[in-house]
Amino acid sequence: MTSVYDTAPAAKADAARRARASAVRRTLEPVTRPLAWAMLSRALAVPLILGLVVFLPAVIAAQPGTGDRDTVFWLQLVLTCYAGARLATMILSTRRRLLQGVFWMFVYIAMGVAPLAQAVIGQTPTPLVGPRADLVTATAMVLVGCSAFDLGALLASRRPLRRRTPSSRSRHGRPAIASRTRLRLLLLVAFAASGYYVVKLGGPAIFFSSRQEISASVAQSGVASTESNVGSAFLKGFGTVPALLALLFWTRRLVTSRRARRSPSTVLAWTALLALNLIVNNPISNARYWFLTVLVSLLFTAFPSSAAVYRTVLALGVVGALVLFPYADRFRYDDSGYRPVQSASAFEPLATKDYDQTVMFANTIAWVGTRGHTYGRQLAGSALFFVPRAVWSGKPEDTGVRVGQWMGMNMTNLSAPLWTEFWVDFGPAGMAGGLALIGYVAARTDRRYALAVTRAGPGPGSVLAIAAPLVAGYTFILLRGPLLQSVGKLAIAALCLAFVTTFTERSEQRSR
Repeated sequence: MTSVYDTAPAAKADAARRARASAVRRTLEPVTRPLAWAMLSRALAVPLILGLVVFLPAVIAAQPGTGDRDTVFWLQLVLTCYAGARLATMILSTRRRLLQGVFWMFVYIAMGVAPLAQAVIGQTPTPLVGPRADLVTATAMVLVGCSAFDLGALLASRRPLRRRTPSSRSRHGRPAIASRTRLRLLLLVAFAASGYYVVKLGGPAIFFSSRQEISASVAQSGVASTESNVGSAFLKGFGTVPALLALLFWTRRLVTSRRARRSPSTVLAWTALLALNLIVNNPISNARYWFLTVLVSLLFTAFPSSAAVYRTVLALGVVGALVLFPYADRFRYDDSGYRPVQSASAFEPLATKDYDQTVMFANTIAWVGTRGHTYGRQLAGSALFFVPRAVWSGKPEDTGVRVGQWMGMNMTNLSAPLWTEFWVDFGPAGMAGGLALIGYVAARTDRRYALAVTRAGPGPGSVLAIAAPLVAGYTFILLRGPLLQSVGKLAIAALCLAFVTTFTERSEQRSR
C-alpha cells in the first residue's frame, strides 16, 4: 500500500517538470511568434507587392480610353506605385500601424488608383476648370505631400519613446485611464443624447429608410436653419458619437477583462449599446465614410492585438473601396431618387463618382491663383466650427463649397482633401510641412498604441486604446475633407474622451 508520503516526491517532480516546460514555452514564444509572422510575410510579400505595385496599375493602364499618356499619366502612375509599395509595407509589417496604414490605404485608392483610372479613361468626376498644367501641379504636390508624410514618420521613428509608468511623480508621466464613474456617466449621456436624437426625428423607423428622409426630418425638427448648420451638426454628432464611444469602451472591457465578461451588468450594458448603435449608427441612415469609421474602430478595438485583423482590414479595404464603395450609396436617396450605377467597365465607377480628390486639388490651385492664399483663415474656420454664422458673419465656408461655387457647380458638396486645405492657407511649403507634422504625429501615436494594448499597458481602461482606433477609422473623413464638415464629430469625440480621462493612480488600479 502506497502512502501519501511516498507520492509527494513524485508530485513535486511532476510540478517541477511542468514549471520548466512552461518556462521554455514562455521563452520560445517571443521567438516563434515573430518567426511565424515572418514566414507568413514571406508567403504574402511577393503576390501582395506585385498586385498593388505592378499588376493593378498595369491592368488600369491597359484599359481602353481617350485619356492622353502625358505628364499627368506618368506622374499618376508613379504615385500609384509609390503608395502601393508603402501600403504593402504597412500590411506586411510585424507592427500594427493603424494611422499610417489607413493613411496609405486612402492615398492608394483615392489619390492613386482612382485618378489613374480617370487619366486612362479620360473622364473626371468633376470638370477641370483651369489648364491641364494645374492637374500636373496637383499630382506632383500629392506626391510631395506623401513624401513629407513619410519623412515625418521617419523622424518619429528615430526618437525614442519615453515610458509612461504609474509610478511617475509627474501627472503627465502617467498613462491616460478612463474613470469608471465617468464611464457610467458617459453611458447615461449616450442613451440620453441618442434617445433625444431618435425622438426628435420621429422614431427608430426613420433610421432604416434613407439618408434623404433623415435630412428631411432634421430640417422639419427646427434645429437647422438656412444660415447655419451648427444645430443639425450638434444633433447628429451627439446622437451618434457618444453611443459609439461607449460601445468601444465596453467592448474593450469585455475583450480584456475576464471579470467583466462574468459580470451580467457589463454584458447587459454592452448589449444595450450594440442595439442603440444599430439604430443610430447603421449604414442606412449614415454616410458611408462614417459607417467605415464605426466598423474600423470597432474591429480594431475588439481585436487590439491581432495582426491578422489589422492586415485583413487593410487588404480587404482596398478591394471593398474599388469594388463595393461606389455602389454603397444605395440608401442615400429613396426609391424615386435612387439612380443605379451603369458602367461597362469595372474601373469606370472610379472615374464617374466619389473619387474627385485630385481634380478638386487642381481646381483649388486655379481658385487660389485668382484670389491668393488665405493664410490660416480657412483652418481657423474649421477649428471654430461651433461658432454660428449669426455671431461670425464672415465665417469661412467649406473649402469644397467655395471652390464649387467659383466653378459654377450646382452641386457643391465636393471634396477638399487635406492637401487642399493646407495649400489654400499656406501654399506648397505649408502643405509639405503640414503633411510632415501629421506623419510624425501618426507614427508616434501608432507606437504609443502598440504599447498601450500589450499586457504592460494601462489595462482595460486605456484611453489611447480607444482613441487610436477611432481616429484611424475617422482618417477617411479627415483626408477626404472638407475639414469644416469633418471636425464636428471629431471634436465631440475629443470632448467625451477628455471627460472620462483621468491620470490618478487610484483610478488606474481600479481599472485593472
